[in-house]
Amino acid sequence: MNLTVTVDKEILQRARIRAIEEDTSVNAVVRRYLESYAGVAHRRREAIDHLLHLSKTANAARGSARWTRDELHDR
Repeated sequence: MNLTVTVDKEILQRARIRAIEEDTSVNAVVRRYLESYAGVAHRRREAIDHLLHLSKTANAARGSARWTRDELHDR
């Protein structure tokens, strides 16, 4: 989705310079900010933490099966 924002020319120029210094773009900076503002990053972190917790507490095992790399990649 596209968004049009009006920004003072000098502010945008300074933002572009800083983004170049940080090896990114103004667009990427705004996108990360909006994700954070909307809570997307927080929910993503919670989902990752939950998945890690599940993997640590799961009672699953692979059993006695063993494979070589070649067997796994055999087509």
